[in-house]
Parts: sequence; structure tokens; C-alpha cells
Amino acid sequence: MSLSWIFLGQLDSIEPMSTSKKVITREEWERKLKDVKIRKEDMNKLVMNFLVTEGYVEAAEKFRIESGTEPDIDLATITDRMAVKKAVQSGNVKDAIEKVNDLNPMILDTNPQLYFHLQQQRLIELIRIGKVEEALEFAQEELAPRGEENQSFLEELERTVALLAFEDVKNCPYGELLDVSQRLKTASEVNAAILTSQSHEKDPKLPSLLKMLIWAQNQLEEKAAYPRINNLSTAVLEDPTI
Repeated sequence: MSLSWIFLGQLDSIEPMSTSKKVITREEWERKLKDVKIRKEDMNKLVMNFLVTEGYVEAAEKFRIESGTEPDIDLATITDRMAVKKAVQSGNVKDAIEKVNDLNPMILDTNPQLYFHLQQQRLIELIRIGKVEEALEFAQEELAPRGEENQSFLEELERTVALLAFEDVKNCPYGELLDVSQRLKTASEVNAAILTSQSHEKDPKLPSLLKMLIWAQNQLEEKAAYPRINNLSTAVLEDPTI
């Protein structure tokens, strides 16, 4: 049982037609929390899932030894996956594509959208360093044919090529394509695809659980005043304002 289930259970116990909020004291709330039984093995698996998904290979190996929790994928593959991610984040997209194909050529063969976005990122990097002629040639040979087959690809290509029409590309309407955030977005997409190919969740479970906790707290707060967690980093219960 998780904290979310406590919140949902409290929602069920409160009369729906009540016009005033029920007050749950700290003593009562802490007593309910102590009744929650969470297995250490489950918590360890949650931690390992986060370390593996986010690519903290050294921490995952150390945690495996200390806790006895086995990861659901070979930790060696994390190093390879992070090498791909790092290559994209640093702008070495061609190298990233080669590394992905070394890992599993089916990843790009079966994911045309990912392949297009990687090629689009290659075009962005050419524009970033001012190789205009090379950028135009690359767009014509590698991206235009895919744009003819897919309307959304064509629109993304047009936005990217439009960068060449502005002398100050960073201040043009599509300047965000040159932001580091665009590299991170593409790197994240590749990372997710590799994880999926390894039959692993593309997103860690922990952030989803925290979002569920926040949602459950907000739902309960509409009907009751209770000690809630406002700072997830400290998980300290704060008394309600009554």
C-alpha cells in the first residue's frame, strides 16, 4: 500500500455532501501512515528502476551489490545507451546514429519518426555552425524525400530550413530549434526508444508515483484539512491551515 491509497481511502470515507472540511489531526494521520506496510524489496526495486532508466550505471552497480537487488537489464547496456544520449546532447548526431545501429539496427528501421528527428538534428547542427550549402544539400537529399511521404515531417523540415532565411537565427521565430533543449528533447527520444527495444519502461516509475501523490493530496484537500507533504525533497508533513 502507498500513501496515495491512504489519500484515496480518506476520500471514500468523507461524506460527499458535506459542506465543511473534515479535520484530520497530525496524530491521526501519522497513525494511519504507520499502518502502511511497504516491503523493502519493493522500495529497492523502485530505486533500481530509477537508476537504470536514468542511466546511473555506477550507482546502479553499487546499489545492486549493497541491496542485492538485481536490475531487469544488463547494466553494460546502460553505458552504451548513455554514450548515444551524450553524443546527441553534444551535437554529434552522426556518431549517435552509428552507435544506435551498433546496439540494434532495428530501432531506427522500425521507427521512422525517431530517424527523421535524428536527421533533423543533424541539419540543425549544420545550420548552427554556418555550413549553409552543406545544410541545404543534406536537407534536399536526406529529409525532403521523407517530408514528401509525411506531412508532419514536411512541416518540421520547413521550420528547420527557415532558420537559413534569417541572419540572426537565434532571434528568428524558430530559434528555439537551436536551443540546448532541442538537443535534450532528441536525446530523450532516442533514450526512450532504446529502452523500449530492451523491453524496459521508457520512463522511471518514481516520478509517476510522485505525481500521483500530488494529485491524491489535492483531491483530498478539497474535502479535508490534513497534514500534507508540500516539499517532496524532504517529505516533511506540514500542519494544515484551519
